[in-house]
Amino acid sequence: MAVTVSLVALFGLVLFFLLRSRSLSAGAAFTAVMFGFFLASTGAAGPINEMTAAIVHAIPSL
Repeated sequence: MAVTVSLVALFGLVLFFLLRSRSLSAGAAFTAVMFGFFLASTGAAGPINEMTAAIVHAIPSL
């Protein structure tokens, strides 16, 4: 839960700055899509949350 909340805040902040600077690129589109999935908690959010949790747990072992 804590990872999801912080990812929503992170993606929201990044999206805010990308929209404010009027840069609409592939990175901005990806950020907007990820922010939408985490924020809305659709049916696709479960697998995305699991994938994100797996990545977060894998980072320390790199």
